[in-house]
Amino acid sequence: MKSYVVGVGMTKFEKPESRDWQYWDMAKEAGGAALADAGITYDQVEQVPVGYCFQASTAGQRAAYELGLTGVPVYNVNNNCATGSTALMMARQFVEGGISDCVLALGFEKMKRGALGGGADGGDFKTSPVARHYGIMAAGHGFEMSPPTAQIFGNAAREHMERYGTTAAQLAMVGAKNHRHSANNPNAQFQDVYTVEEILAAKEIHAPLTKLQCSPTSDGAAAAVVVSERFVVRHGLHDKAVEIVGQAMTTDTAASFGSGSCIDVVGKPMTAAAARAVFSASGLGIEDVDVIELHDCFSINELLTYEALGMCGEGASGKLVESGATTYGGRWVVNPSGGLISKGHPLGATGLAQAAELTWQLRGEAGARQVPNARVALAHNIGLGGAAVLTLLRR
Repeated sequence: MKSYVVGVGMTKFEKPESRDWQYWDMAKEAGGAALADAGITYDQVEQVPVGYCFQASTAGQRAAYELGLTGVPVYNVNNNCATGSTALMMARQFVEGGISDCVLALGFEKMKRGALGGGADGGDFKTSPVARHYGIMAAGHGFEMSPPTAQIFGNAAREHMERYGTTAAQLAMVGAKNHRHSANNPNAQFQDVYTVEEILAAKEIHAPLTKLQCSPTSDGAAAAVVVSERFVVRHGLHDKAVEIVGQAMTTDTAASFGSGSCIDVVGKPMTAAAARAVFSASGLGIEDVDVIELHDCFSINELLTYEALGMCGEGASGKLVESGATTYGGRWVVNPSGGLISKGHPLGATGLAQAAELTWQLRGEAGARQVPNARVALAHNIGLGGAAVLTLLRR
């Protein structure tokens, strides 16, 4: 059975504590927008997977109840930064499995200012879910006083530079591109444009990564309505429908830890495995994709993802971004929304915000961000700990 996204919505992503709202306010705004986009009401929804990382148990119910009190099942989903796409995957599985005809995937986050702690409670990485990941990093690079997540990705960048000659300027080009794209996105946390030189000169977080190459903490929500083909036909939603033609989730395997490399620890093998699965199942390849929203939590992760998706050869991602192949006028447009670096990164909402952006792109509704003649889109959402979710969409 096929599945389709027929409605999407999101809030503007905001700097934490800059707006007087709660997570249920965000969820009501994003979920209501998705339902309105689909032209349906909440009482037509049969299941609601809800993603978040920093709120209390059953916060999914507290948020979904703002949309209605219909008694439908609500599932609370937490998969680190891949939470939103995990909720979307559950929605697709409910539909394609024939369990439900209409599912609302919802994700939100209300965060605190400042860098994330890296998953350690009180700094004790021995009890952290990512203890193995940080143990690999510490064995190869030691442990510094910089923010842990920036540190593990920054060390992956150092390895890439040492192995392949990737330059600090090429890493900064990722940030410059995504900040430039976000200037046309009213939902983005930032709409400022920076030169490569300005990005290189910004405050260093963990060498070689500067502040303008790191995703910020954010408040916000996003949602998607996923339905069956018969629901599309019954309600006349053909003009709204974007098909989910492939989706896969992978978690860490021995390849993540066996090499002792931070490049592998932060998820490149997971992404490559998910890409193989999605392309094999759909019969499509990276050459068929027009527009991509990928998980640029740090600039290095965008480069690693280019390679894992097969957009270039091993170690060639720095040259790929430098060539202009991943922006308007190039082979692909990557992160037209501004990506996590500039759009923002409320963990539970990120994967669903990617789905919203790509749905708008495929419908031709992205305004000044529109990628010309976009027909096939790919979303990549990854969480340290770990999970990688790839979603292939087609109009």
